[in-house]
Amino acid sequence: MHTLVAVHTDEGITGIGSAFTSETLVRGAIDLLLPHLVGQDPVEVERITETLHQTAFWMGRGGALTHATSAIDIALWDVAGQALGQPVGRLLGGCHRARVRPYASVLMDEAGPMTDNLTQLVEQGFTAFKIGWWKFGRVDAATDERTVAAARTAVGDRLLAVDAGGSEGFFPGDLAWAKRTARMLADYDVAWFEEALAPDDLEGFAELRAGSPVPISGGEVLTRRQSFAPYLRCRAFDIVQPDTTKGGGLSESRRIGWAAQDLGIRLIPHGWNTAIGLAADLQLSSALASTDLVEYKTGSAYVDDLVTGGWPLDADGYLDIPSGPGLGVSLDQEAVEKYGTRPQFAA
Repeated sequence: MHTLVAVHTDEGITGIGSAFTSETLVRGAIDLLLPHLVGQDPVEVERITETLHQTAFWMGRGGALTHATSAIDIALWDVAGQALGQPVGRLLGGCHRARVRPYASVLMDEAGPMTDNLTQLVEQGFTAFKIGWWKFGRVDAATDERTVAAARTAVGDRLLAVDAGGSEGFFPGDLAWAKRTARMLADYDVAWFEEALAPDDLEGFAELRAGSPVPISGGEVLTRRQSFAPYLRCRAFDIVQPDTTKGGGLSESRRIGWAAQDLGIRLIPHGWNTAIGLAADLQLSSALASTDLVEYKTGSAYVDDLVTGGWPLDADGYLDIPSGPGLGVSLDQEAVEKYGTRPQFAA
């Protein structure tokens, strides 16, 4: 589901990006996009990626082409940062923070395995958590509440968010269910209710948010700023969650963040992808004033092992935002050889 993309330059700088799309689809997309890339000045990132968006319109803008463009955009920002000797966050607008709090993102499960997992994550130093998907909204109200209650007991008074996973195919949760569930989640001091409805239900999200006692979030499957605009205008979300490896890269996530900020809406990026996606989100959190959390997909070698040095938490449960040039991370070659289909692609 995840493809790394390397952008090579004639001055020897290589940037790395990540796309939430299979290698086959990314390869096809790059074949179409390549004529608009070769020979360009890579530090003109937004001009290049906007050109890719504009020229891709007739070929299926918003799907694999946009996902591949996301990886290219991230890689170009990595190149630009290395060329200019600056972290990407500074190039995106400045450094509002030097560290950010990650929330441990885990799938729901029966109370025993889930609470054991959460307890271990507490012991590792995480101070924020999100549980999601599984049977939530798919069985009955008792299962929903029992699952949330077990998680709350496991994490204590630490931040806890709940993700219904409404982007799953044929998700059964409707607006009435979401309204009832939001009231239940408020009893457990849940920080936000994510993807409570199917992604395209703009009117439903707006109605849910207007009366919900807990913040409503969503947007992880939307692509490009134009798709987010109606949700922002209708105040459908308290928290908007673009995935930088899907939605158009850092260039689009930054624009979505700016638009959201003007409306009092927070951006907390969706991060169920790779270490390169996490590195991009860390730089984004540096550049956006209200982005004080990033998603950390726990138990994934593609996050934990893919870059040298890993992601150590500090004593407060925060991650340092890499301050080196570009994304500030380097691929771990052993991990690339172990998990990748083309281990020498970035050489």
